[in-house]
Amino acid sequence: MGTSKRLAQHYDMRAQHQAILAAARAGPLQPLTERELALREHPLTIYPQPYRMAQVWVRFGPEAVRVDAKLLRSTPLAAGVEFRTGERTFRCWVWGNAVSIED
Repeated sequence: MGTSKRLAQHYDMRAQHQAILAAARAGPLQPLTERELALREHPLTIYPQPYRMAQVWVRFGPEAVRVDAKLLRSTPLAAGVEFRTGERTFRCWVWGNAVSIED
């Protein structure tokens, strides 16, 4: 008996949401600081909708988790991303090498 791709995607999404919620209990979301971003020194690109999807490593306190996120903006070194879990929306800046663009 085969498995449904649609159900597999649903269970993957549920597992990711549970991982995000568990990591969020470990501590607050850890975005890059203004000093790390240095927005006055680097050009900023703001992407139009529809946003590109990416897989991104984010950190809640000491816990790192990989999430499916929208790429909203970037600098040569960092990326501004948004991701949702349930009713909560998270936005943060991460280092550029923490982002993998989906094709």
